[in-house]
Amino acid sequence: MSMTLTSPAFNDGAGIPAKYTCDGEEISPPLAWSGAPPAARSLALIVEDPDAPDPAAPKVTWVHWILYNIPPDTNGLKEGAASHALPAGALEGNNSWHRTGYGGPCPPIGRHRYFFRLYALDTVLHDLAKPDRERMLREIEGKVIAQAQLLGVYQRKR
Repeated sequence: MSMTLTSPAFNDGAGIPAKYTCDGEEISPPLAWSGAPPAARSLALIVEDPDAPDPAAPKVTWVHWILYNIPPDTNGLKEGAASHALPAGALEGNNSWHRTGYGGPCPPIGRHRYFFRLYALDTVLHDLAKPDRERMLREIEGKVIAQAQLLGVYQRKR
């Protein structure tokens, strides 16, 4: 059985509702997953936009959310998941705004892609003290035993 990641708020490859962006409430969308392998000891989630600032000329991958040490028996996150309402043991990394928590899509130009990537790890990571994306990717290297991806897109209406 392979690991899957979905959202009841939008389908894979479809538009992210404005509610979850800077044009709305800027709360995290609900996420659901299944199929974590029995050997998984923790899960990690990275939400990122590789199209920043302009999809026609991307220069940086903008990170919207980092979570790690999510218990492997967790099957999702509720809408508006915040620091005080994360699964027990889950820790947060810093996003590209240099803060923890979810930061919603707010593309300055064009239609951007937002990748929600869930990793099943064969270990529980030590407290990384709010790691950024690069540190997270280094820390999980060689520890990923399964992964799932959900793609959402968003373009601001002007």
